[in-house]
Amino acid sequence: MKFYDRKEEFEILKELNKVSKKSSSFALLIGRRRLGKTALLLESAKTQKEKFLYLFVARQNEAVLCKQFQQEVKNVLGLEIFGEIKNFRKLFESLMKFAKDTPYTLVIDEFQEFERVNPSIFSDIQNLWNRYKDETKLNLIVCGSIYSMLVKIFENSKEPLFERLNSKIILKPFKIEIIKQILKDNNRKYTPADLLCLYMLTGGVPKYISVLMDAKAVSKSKMIDHVVRTDSLFLSEGKDILISELGKDYGTYFSILQLISNGKNTQSEIDSIIEKNTGAYLLNLEKEFSLLSRKKPIFSKPESRNTHWQINDNYLSFYFRFLYPNQYLIEQEQFTLLKEIIMKNYEQYSGQVLENYFKDKLSQDGKWTNLGSYWDNKGENEINVVAVNDLNKTAIVAEVKRNSKKINYDLLMAKFTKISSQLKNYKIEFQGLSLENM
Repeated sequence: MKFYDRKEEFEILKELNKVSKKSSSFALLIGRRRLGKTALLLESAKTQKEKFLYLFVARQNEAVLCKQFQQEVKNVLGLEIFGEIKNFRKLFESLMKFAKDTPYTLVIDEFQEFERVNPSIFSDIQNLWNRYKDETKLNLIVCGSIYSMLVKIFENSKEPLFERLNSKIILKPFKIEIIKQILKDNNRKYTPADLLCLYMLTGGVPKYISVLMDAKAVSKSKMIDHVVRTDSLFLSEGKDILISELGKDYGTYFSILQLISNGKNTQSEIDSIIEKNTGAYLLNLEKEFSLLSRKKPIFSKPESRNTHWQINDNYLSFYFRFLYPNQYLIEQEQFTLLKEIIMKNYEQYSGQVLENYFKDKLSQDGKWTNLGSYWDNKGENEINVVAVNDLNKTAIVAEVKRNSKKINYDLLMAKFTKISSQLKNYKIEFQGLSLENM
């Protein structure tokens, strides 16, 4: 698949490179695995005249890792560091000194893995950065995928690299318009059902889209077929990317994620099934790991306890709804049965995804000062989408159904009475949103 979008990120990287010509710049590129961080940096490097050194931090012995880096430094920069280098400090100092006369970009990928290689490396980098940054021209970009560890490294005031960054770039999935463009480029006759399936399975994560497009899985049926075949990346990806992030308590976290993906989205529901207080786990999933969002009815007070939890990532939501609970079928290669389970529940599940699709679409329009859903304390009288523009006093109140014929405008307007007092003197547009409106 060709390279798409990332115009804003390109501009930031271009500016960082320009700044580093005067004195060294230190930036962090952060985002979940498969978002294309490395691809973005390599594509950006094509526009630079300076040398570009890429180092990947694997979980290896420090001396072994440095030996590999030493060879890469020689190959790319032409810098030969003589002698056996057993620690990263010496290597990094040589790289900083080299930048006194030669501007270049240094990318250190999976930077957080230094914690496992040798935690003192972060202090070494801090010390050498403080010493050399003003007299060198190094464009240093570190990146990684384990959100919690990177936040700790750079945002914990007790850590050596606290407040050392010039810039932090948070890479996000493709926006809906880019997803649509990619699908159109690969299937000019795509249907709304095809688009919804691609959004549901990938959430705009470039790698997942690329896997499907490269395999010519460009329709709903072909996408599902690809997901449930024996060599599918999708079958184990959820477990692979989360175990290292969540640590030894991953079993409890997985149970919580599975329950939420099945619609058990309040803490009381989750607690009653797991049979313990999960407040701390939910908070960690939200604040530390950035996997959950806490949703409250629009216009509710900040202290309201009427909270629903939602998985932020479309693929992970699909994984915990259909793939993780059916590992026994995957291990036995019972893929026909697995597909039957998915398709039996597909309409209901994709209907919920469709609601999120329209919220994302409205959010990406950049026109709304407040956006969400409404439900009362009993979880009833739900309005799927409420979008408010407080500047021009307009609002959209919408019901979402896969099938437009099932939208009931009379019922929608009756539900609206529950929040009408919040939108006095606003121009209200009642909408029915379905597959046809994607």
